[in-house]
Amino acid sequence: MKRIVFKVGSSVLTDTNSIAKERMLNLVSLLAEARKKYEVILVSSGAVAAGYTALKLDRNQHISKKVLASAGQPILMSSYKSMFDIYDVNTSQILLTEDDFDSRTRTKIFQQIIDTTLENNILPIVNENDISTTPDQLFGDNDQLSAHVAQYTNSDMLIILSDIEGYYDSNPKDNPNATIRKIVNKIEDNELTQAHTPNSQFATGGIVTKLKAGEYIMNNNKEMFLCSGFDLTTAREFLMKGIHNKGTLFSKKDN
Repeated sequence: MKRIVFKVGSSVLTDTNSIAKERMLNLVSLLAEARKKYEVILVSSGAVAAGYTALKLDRNQHISKKVLASAGQPILMSSYKSMFDIYDVNTSQILLTEDDFDSRTRTKIFQQIIDTTLENNILPIVNENDISTTPDQLFGDNDQLSAHVAQYTNSDMLIILSDIEGYYDSNPKDNPNATIRKIVNKIEDNELTQAHTPNSQFATGGIVTKLKAGEYIMNNNKEMFLCSGFDLTTAREFLMKGIHNKGTLFSKKDN
């Protein structure tokens, strides 16, 4: 059975002042369906945004962001649990830092935890541990964290569910004729340095972090699929039926 890592961003999971319950339930439904065909790992953002629903602090302040994350993580996990219970899916929480990938011992422990949870039919939910990290330890975004999770768990593919439908040949906000690149085999250096800010105030990524994740994935001979997290039709068709209508596949293979 193939192993798939899903990554979902804050913009998909939360509105400004609340959890986006319908979108989260749609995600949970997709993951429950995907588990019939794949081993599934979820990398989920949203702790800081969820914390802001209960506590109005300035997320740009370093300590405030940690407090928001500490308040938001249980809110986020509680929401996941109540929805996964509908599908009788048990979950676990795994919080990681960059150091967990730099230490052979800590990496092995992480790998064993993932393998054991999956062997026992538990869906692991991974997030960056904002509480214990220092600024120089942060991945900075869950796009690159999810790419590392995919690599170190020997997963076959990373699926990034985002607020965009794929990787466009130009910025669709500036160019109404921009089209989605269905397959990307190579990412140029200038693409990794382009200016692109996240659409949500609670998101830490943007298209560049997704391209960096895609480059890392391809360099390790894996594949990444970028598509919308608002309308999961594209992800469902791609994973469950092998249909590639929208979304961007990052792969060095000849597809």
